[in-house]
Amino acid sequence: MLTVTGESFRHCDGLTRRGFLQLGAPLLGLTLPELLQREAAAAEPARASGSGKSLIVFWTDGGLSQQDTYDMKPDSPADFRGMYRPISTAASGIQVGERCPVQARMMNKIALVRSVHHENGIHAPSAHWVLTGAFGPTLARNAAQKPSLGSVIARSLGSRRPQIPAYITIPKSEAFGYQGAVYLGKSYNPFEVGADPNAPNFEVPNLTLPKGLSTRELESRQALLKRFDTLRRDIDASGGMAGLDTFKAQALEMVAGDRMRSAFDLSREPAALRDRFGRHRYGQSALLARRLVEAGARVVNINTGNWDHHNDIAKGLEEHLPPLDRAIGTLVEDLSERGMLDDVIVYCAGEFGRTPRMNGNAGRDHWSEAFSVMLAGGGIQGGRVVGASEKNGGGVADRLVTPQDLLATIYGQLGIPLNTHYNDSAGRPVSIVGTGQPIHELL
Repeated sequence: MLTVTGESFRHCDGLTRRGFLQLGAPLLGLTLPELLQREAAAAEPARASGSGKSLIVFWTDGGLSQQDTYDMKPDSPADFRGMYRPISTAASGIQVGERCPVQARMMNKIALVRSVHHENGIHAPSAHWVLTGAFGPTLARNAAQKPSLGSVIARSLGSRRPQIPAYITIPKSEAFGYQGAVYLGKSYNPFEVGADPNAPNFEVPNLTLPKGLSTRELESRQALLKRFDTLRRDIDASGGMAGLDTFKAQALEMVAGDRMRSAFDLSREPAALRDRFGRHRYGQSALLARRLVEAGARVVNINTGNWDHHNDIAKGLEEHLPPLDRAIGTLVEDLSERGMLDDVIVYCAGEFGRTPRMNGNAGRDHWSEAFSVMLAGGGIQGGRVVGASEKNGGGVADRLVTPQDLLATIYGQLGIPLNTHYNDSAGRPVSIVGTGQPIHELL
């Protein structure tokens, strides 16, 4: 098995997360072809619906502070309003924090939901709730119980083009393992990039040929494999082998073909555009995500690091917020300029927000009573704010929105029927949205 590990970090609850990608080895074996085959078969009904939309997620692991970004409280006491001032945006009447100037410029294409609510303040259960729409795990029982939105979309719609994985995480999967497929099957787990797109010699480990094996030799092996499978198909009177050649060829194409390699090749982008996104992990990840959905990926999840700022939140936000703002704002702008924004949803969320009032360590703690998310593209109406938190940000004052509502909105815009059910490990049909309803004000 081929395993790629990346950096890890520790939250306040003491749990360390490390992503693993295990791609069946050898690469010319059955695991990857079977993945492609199962994905294609499962997605056939959804493909018939003609949905061509994709999703790019910015996952703010640890919890982004809504009071310093999307839901400013400038008239509140100093320990509530924090250190940033609000700024006007391109959408009349909407303000955001001063460290979000690029998103402010694009606010006529961006929507904010300021009234997201759930009832847990612990990282793992909250991440599970927002990513899957279901409460379940606890610190004592941490295993994922429901599939992530990325896996549900991959299962329902599949990739938009052959040889490109339906669901990809950059640089690797995070959120305590809740970005996976669970009972949908390993075929719908994300393909992990496994490297920082801003690295000088960025290279995807899983698309790198083993030492001593050239592309020409791989092509020779492909021809030999095809001849061998033709022989096996002739022997197999039932014809069960007949379709396997196609999926083995796709697996080889992912490793040796131009489409997959080209999608990951950021050097094909103009230097000025790369500069515009920002020469940091957030910016180059956003640019890579655009290239991947352009190539045919259905969901790209960008994991943006640690937002668990219990201490000295000013220092943490100064490090993370400007690059995140630049990445999101520039991505929305770039998609719009390319005529792609109607077909790509951009979504920024974390497991919860941060406390309205700063603590004694100049930080903010966990807060799920009322927090904010950002949405753009894919038919989402920009220049809108849904819901409101209370005067100082304590709870929801207007239009409570649940994690299930957010998923229902995204699934609906992607063309996935909201009455879709998938069988869990016990064979029981489980709804993909539960009681969730689309946020009609955004549509």
